[in-house]
Amino acid sequence: MTEYLIKNGFVFDPVQGIKGDKADVAVKDGRIVTGVSSGAKVIDAAGKTVMAGAVEIHAHIAGPKVNEGRNYRPEDKLFTYTPKSRQSRMAGGFSIPTTFKTGYEYARMGYTTAMEAAMPPLYARHVHEEMRDTPIIDEGAYPVFGNNWFVMEYLKNGEIENAAAYIAWLLRASKGYAIKVVNPGGTEAWSWGLNCLTVNDPVPYFDITPAEIMTGLMQANEFLGLPHSMHVHQNSLGNPGNYTVTLDSLKLAEKIKPNNKFGRDTVLHSTHLQFHSYGGDNWGNFESKSKEVMDYVNRQKNITIDTGCVTLDETTTMTADGPFEHHLTELNHLKWANIDVELETGSGVVPYVYSPDIKVCEIQWAIGLEIALLTKDHMRTFITTDHPNAGPFIRYPRIIKWLMSAEARKERIDSFKHSAKMIDATLIAGMDREISLYELAQMTRAGPAKALGLANLYGGLAPGMDGDVVVYNFNPEKDHKPDEIEKAFSAAAFVLKRGTPVVVDGEIVSNGNKRTLWVDAKTDENPQVMRDIRDKFLRYYSINMNNYEVAGHFLTNPMAIEVDATR
Repeated sequence: MTEYLIKNGFVFDPVQGIKGDKADVAVKDGRIVTGVSSGAKVIDAAGKTVMAGAVEIHAHIAGPKVNEGRNYRPEDKLFTYTPKSRQSRMAGGFSIPTTFKTGYEYARMGYTTAMEAAMPPLYARHVHEEMRDTPIIDEGAYPVFGNNWFVMEYLKNGEIENAAAYIAWLLRASKGYAIKVVNPGGTEAWSWGLNCLTVNDPVPYFDITPAEIMTGLMQANEFLGLPHSMHVHQNSLGNPGNYTVTLDSLKLAEKIKPNNKFGRDTVLHSTHLQFHSYGGDNWGNFESKSKEVMDYVNRQKNITIDTGCVTLDETTTMTADGPFEHHLTELNHLKWANIDVELETGSGVVPYVYSPDIKVCEIQWAIGLEIALLTKDHMRTFITTDHPNAGPFIRYPRIIKWLMSAEARKERIDSFKHSAKMIDATLIAGMDREISLYELAQMTRAGPAKALGLANLYGGLAPGMDGDVVVYNFNPEKDHKPDEIEKAFSAAAFVLKRGTPVVVDGEIVSNGNKRTLWVDAKTDENPQVMRDIRDKFLRYYSINMNNYEVAGHFLTNPMAIEVDATR
């Protein structure tokens, strides 16, 4: 591979504690190195910001519900269309972009790794086919476990080791990366026309509660020593007053000790926290409870979170939280699709408009930003939109603008139709905090990489790490107008992906050399669990067990993260 030397840039790298020093970054054979030969290609980054490639910890970018959304919303393609060029394929879609556009748009913003946040194991082949079709970015996927029949039966009986053995088998079979939990117990309850709105609501038939599901899965996660902590979408998403349910869920992590095999010191990741930080008991007195939630998160050190910021766009909601999607379509009366996945999960798709002329949407916008601004540890709080649920990921530069500029937030607040009511229900108008470039690097690079157990590869510019380097047209020594911040982070000046240039002056120049990340978890041989699996496939599944596992040819340059939990 060609050697590169990125010279004279302002470097922000939390891995090495570099806070804007002028420094050079050298890349050789796809890795960061201490130096290169005199023949290296030189990239002049003078007056520019240099960071590692960004890491997306939570987005819905591949799989059956994403594809259903594309089929379901052909009008989404009308928002944007990009013709093919010498280096890129035709691309379209706004809230649900095509696979090609997904890779291109992440790369343009300086993202080099992204994780699909909810993979139904039965459709894992579909997920991996779409990830294989997505250019440039490294990808992995989280199989869903929170409504899985095997998991609920093992945990009801207190069989943590059996649950762990099943999880290890399913991670290998689906080529998945982490334990994902969506509305634990609630999606299964939806099969009976019910839901679980608190952590103590019983799941019909299974005689188990969401609290027991989350606690058992955290214990199984740490028993296995997986690279990422349990990744949870709590119960009662999107409902006024749900912050108490959120706190009840987060408190379950207090007595769980982390397994530090991969350098993480957390046991629970709470995703799209904006949707779970609501006060009031109806939409009339709906208000922010971000302070109450973040006061707890700041105290409880073994938790990570992501924000789920609302971008004030028309978008397409999609989630494995089936009952919520039915609830949403009753609120907005737009078209709705729900899907049930045998023994494993369910999902739904509903279009949604976050209008700046609607008070609830204005408050939701404020809550997502408040969460990011209230954090005291930027290595445990990550910027997301829960793409596409709170808005498309291509709006990250706009969120960065709002977080880095109090002026930009004021302009947005002043333009709201119900600004006075929104101000009364939130904290945002009184917050003058502005995050720094170093904190931004923590929230989008080093922090999510560490939370995923991938801090040795991603999120920094230390020698030996992947050669993912981004140069932005942003001079930290100058004052910038808000729109200049958004423009700079929308189109990187230069992006290296594992030593290969993929973006130059905001344009795609290569499809890169992406790879698929998955966890190869090993446990002691467990005949009982294998008997249970074979029995349920014969009794309930519509496919043969031999046709369930994802073969290696579905993956691109697969990189297995090996986990050995044998005793």
